[in-house]
Amino acid sequence: MGRILKNTWALFTGIGIILLANGLQGNLMGVRSVIENFSALSTGIIMSGYFIGYFVGSNFTPNMVSRVGHIRVFAAFASTASLSILIIATYVNPVVWTLGRFLTGLSLVSCYVVAESWLNDRANNRTRGKLLSIYMIINYLALACGALLLNFDDPQSYKPFILVSILLSIALVPILLTKRPAPKFKKIGTLNLLELYKISPLGTVSSFCTGAIYSALFAMFAVYATKINFSLFEISILLFLTTIAGAFFQAPVGYISDKYNRRIVIIVCNVFSAAFCIVLIFISGGDELSNLNALHMLLNINIVQSFNLMTYAGPSKLYFFIIVTIYAGITLCIFSLNLAHTNDFVPKEKFVAAGGGLQFVFGLGAMGGPLACSIVMDRLGPNGYFVYLLIFHIFIGSFGVYRMAIRKVAENPDNTFTPLPRDITPAGIELDPETGVDLSNTNNTKS
Repeated sequence: MGRILKNTWALFTGIGIILLANGLQGNLMGVRSVIENFSALSTGIIMSGYFIGYFVGSNFTPNMVSRVGHIRVFAAFASTASLSILIIATYVNPVVWTLGRFLTGLSLVSCYVVAESWLNDRANNRTRGKLLSIYMIINYLALACGALLLNFDDPQSYKPFILVSILLSIALVPILLTKRPAPKFKKIGTLNLLELYKISPLGTVSSFCTGAIYSALFAMFAVYATKINFSLFEISILLFLTTIAGAFFQAPVGYISDKYNRRIVIIVCNVFSAAFCIVLIFISGGDELSNLNALHMLLNINIVQSFNLMTYAGPSKLYFFIIVTIYAGITLCIFSLNLAHTNDFVPKEKFVAAGGGLQFVFGLGAMGGPLACSIVMDRLGPNGYFVYLLIFHIFIGSFGVYRMAIRKVAENPDNTFTPLPRDITPAGIELDPETGVDLSNTNNTKS
């Protein structure tokens, strides 16, 4: 482990600082957009800008890395991300903010691709599982701590935005000063959408829906919490808990999915997530009438409006924190479950290509997630946030039941569940020890 950290500390430090900045920036803009009285639709468009940039960047960055190299790409896009947040701080305008979020998403995914492909080069078949574990811990911990930085200063001040820019600039230092040479970039192929769907309809559909869920879960959560009058400190703690929960739930859910039918685990996870969404609608902030109207419009049934609902002001605030943390922990396992389920139907040599295909589908769903969520929130009020999430969980669970009825489960002895960070790219998926990719080379044995 000591040698692994010695060879990779610069990469982990640089990417960790970037993730820390990302954890602060997205949530900071969500809170500030509510303070600035941006419409729900404008806020959704702003937040979707990040995922559109992320999707675009993940598809063209590999070609750029092949042409100009890892270090130049990392330096250029880390600088661009630092510049974009300064533009956002200077011009408080939905159009400018959307452009800024697009540049941020494009820049950060480029940095992730560089770091993850570099980690691949430094790994061999004995160490890549450890590298992936370290990377996952850094990913979740940095994003969670970034949320706590919301308390650094008043969101209406320029100082938190300057802090993001400073962090992104600092992230350049360890990467640019590393002694080890940058590797040659190896492009990673993906399966086309039709082929991927034929291999695993549930994995493909669930990945699309998971993209729509994850993007709304993290891009709009700070917006939702601000709208129901949570304090800045409460929002930061809430975001910290939900992010950390994603790391802690991976191991037990993965263990269960390796022992039992993985489709059943996917269905059960979504059933529990849907149930928690319904509970959260009733115990979250907002007035009783909006809660009732949200469920009424979703289910199209008559509800007695005198039903006594708890508000966030009493003990239910504690219940809200507990339930939303459990909800996030279960939900953040779904992408890894999708990948493991899809790999049950493909040979080992196609694991990476399948992962790249699912990541592409995930990106398609993520691009419209915040926008669609904002539309539902605009129509139903703040608790439309959980109504939106509920719809997608119900859809995944229902589609899973349908698929179980028409195809038997596959047994693939080469495949097991692997916990993955939520922002991982196809280059990072290649770190999975189950991919069977020989990453060993003579440089990996050197200190």
